[in-house]
Amino acid sequence: MSTLFKKVAAAVVLASLPLVSSAQAAKEIKVSYQPALYWALPFYIATEKGWWAELGLKPTFSTFPAGVPQIAASASKSWDVGGTGSVPAVLGAARFNLLTIGIQNDESQGNALMARADKAAAYAANPALIKGQTILLTANSTGDYAVQSCLAKYGLKKADVSMKNMGQAEIISALSSNNAELVGVWAPNIYTLEEKAGAKVLCTGKDGGAIVPGALVVRADYAKENPQDVARFLAVFMRAQKWASANRKEAVAMMKKFYEQGGVMISEASMNKEFDTRPVFDLAAHLRIMDRSKGASEVDGWFTKIGDFMKAAGSIQEPPAASKFITDEFVKMVNADPKLREFANRSN
Repeated sequence: MSTLFKKVAAAVVLASLPLVSSAQAAKEIKVSYQPALYWALPFYIATEKGWWAELGLKPTFSTFPAGVPQIAASASKSWDVGGTGSVPAVLGAARFNLLTIGIQNDESQGNALMARADKAAAYAANPALIKGQTILLTANSTGDYAVQSCLAKYGLKKADVSMKNMGQAEIISALSSNNAELVGVWAPNIYTLEEKAGAKVLCTGKDGGAIVPGALVVRADYAKENPQDVARFLAVFMRAQKWASANRKEAVAMMKKFYEQGGVMISEASMNKEFDTRPVFDLAAHLRIMDRSKGASEVDGWFTKIGDFMKAAGSIQEPPAASKFITDEFVKMVNADPKLREFANRSN
């Protein structure tokens, strides 16, 4: 065997070794999320593929039906890191000292104002008819943000309608049984209502000019005590997301199982629509959108507008400055560590 061949073979063996020794005990990290959502799929993929263990992490998961109860649970330290909507992330920063450390996806098209099948055509032709109507939505959510951006597009104000706060499951039930005409929901509930009830999308957050990012968050005290674990968490998420983008067919098959576990059954066409309409951000993109070298970052701008919306809605008296709770520290840690960087950028 030639010397060159020996070196190449050794390199291959080293490259195939786990990043953390199997003899090293995996460290528990408590991860929170909302089930059966596109942005939560990387958690499932990473678990099925065994990628957490490669970085010495052992996740325990807790799930919540929406962002408000999820971020409230952080006060008891029942979870360390997780994913949530951008509106709950701002609320969490204001009330529970949560930090936003990354963006899971752009879900501007994944939050929408929908109408019942027999009413949709009329509302679409004349949005002014929405005035005086009741809209069922989940308050202080990205769905709420999208609906209010749509109202603004139509020249309407929050005071022009009656908004009733309900959980997403209740909203689906109400519209499906003809007990509601207008609702604010997020994907994949959008597709459930399209497929099961014939409901129609009137306007998405994107249509209303709102950028609706999803957030990766961490408790500030946990981040201070366990910075390396937070960086590893990000690297695992990024790898799973990168893999899903590069392996669509297998990822859709895994999405089907993941969604069904959460009680959501939609068509393969709708699952593919999730991928097609939800831009995601790899490591390089994170470094770009969180860059503050020339002033406020893109992410700062997105969350500042969300904070303004929440203040106007009366959800919080004064939103925290984006620079106070959005940090690129952990994204930079991933990029600065050759092993974590390579791990995060893998698509296999």
